[in-house]
Amino acid sequence: MNTTNISITKLRPFEGHPYKVQDDEEMNSLVESIKTNGILTPLIVRPIEGLEEYEVISGHRRLYAATKAGMETVPAFIHPVDRLAAAVELVDSNLHRDRILPSEKAFAYKLKFDALKHQGKTSGQVVPKLTVDAISVTDSGRQVKRYIRLTNLIPPLLNLVDEGRIALSIGVELSYLNEHQQRFVGDYIERDDMTPSYSQAVKLHRASDAGRLGETKMRLILLEPKPNQREQIKIRADKLREVLPYGIEDEDAEDYILKACEHYTHYLELEREVR
Repeated sequence: MNTTNISITKLRPFEGHPYKVQDDEEMNSLVESIKTNGILTPLIVRPIEGLEEYEVISGHRRLYAATKAGMETVPAFIHPVDRLAAAVELVDSNLHRDRILPSEKAFAYKLKFDALKHQGKTSGQVVPKLTVDAISVTDSGRQVKRYIRLTNLIPPLLNLVDEGRIALSIGVELSYLNEHQQRFVGDYIERDDMTPSYSQAVKLHRASDAGRLGETKMRLILLEPKPNQREQIKIRADKLREVLPYGIEDEDAEDYILKACEHYTHYLELEREVR
């Protein structure tokens, strides 16, 4: 492929591409770099059928920065491929980035999966059944499937995953709730500034699957105390070892202490009766 300069007015973002182009400090740095050095890595574009225009496969951030920098043309490689092949290329060319949001990865994997699935249907050839294992060389098929599940989240909850306020595993469980249920959970998070635990998210998922997740049930699950919210009594380990039997395993210590407390409480009750 040879590089050619293309007018910015003839370039179109790839419709439905999953990557966010944000006005942040990183973008400002890129704009300044382009003003000083120009675009060092050409964009990759494909001709749009029936038009004298091009769809961007790789370089959406560079195109946006070039526009902000006041450039009229940008260097690009013209790659004449159909849209399905372009979708696969777009995903693969961006997944190497140092920072990629969970939502970007989720919609990127879904875009690639759908493109490969349609390629198999339209090729006219016998092809192996497509599985999620073929989508990524860095994430396992199971992990790819978990990311694709995130595309079922409503935007407010997906944003919380991107912000790190909701873990990926929790987002996956919440993705099985319907839109009304998800909005209820989102309102709870914003109102009380508290996020569900993984255990709570699993309970919500299971109750929803069973058709027993009304607002009252959701409220009860979300109000359950989390392990880190329960009152705890801390005793130094060396102090406990002084009174615990020799050789008792750590996993048995809690049960032993609780039974010892029960016996001592019973002893105190008997002593009060005698008095």
